Amino acid sequence: MEKGPAYDVFGREDMAAIKLQYDVPGDDFTRAGEASADLKLRLKKLGLPSETVRRAAIALYEGEINLAIHAGGGHIDVEVRPEAIEMQLTDTGPGIENVELAMREGYSTAPDEVRSLGFGAGMGLPNMKSYTDDFDIESEVGVGTRVFMRVKV
Repeated sequence: MEKGPAYDVFGREDMAAIKLQYDVPGDDFTRAGEASADLKLRLKKLGLPSETVRRAAIALYEGEINLAIHAGGGHIDVEVRPEAIEMQLTDTGPGIENVELAMREGYSTAPDEVRSLGFGAGMGLPNMKSYTDDFDIESEVGVGTRVFMRVKV
């Protein structure tokens, strides 16, 4: 019996990645969350497992909030592949002085005005790591930060 063309989980024959890009403005908490909401909607439409969608959306939301609070905004690149959702967040903000410390639950450098809005509890980076299968962060003071996250499908 001859097999037909190979299809990915999205029903496409070419199996190419779906690429998405988002810009996150700094200090705009009304727009922070738009990228993760859009990604969540798109992943649901693709029929991905709800747990995969939830994990990717939470991780990306936490990253968006961090971009808005700490970096003056930034850029997000997402690639959705049959086997994983890969997200890279980059900024040219002040950088993270001590990444190990910043990864501790509850540690926050968010200003009081941000905390008064309900953000900045020090769970952003720890949540980003815990909701993803692969997590990597590189930061240089005065240069910026790059975060890579992968959620396996």
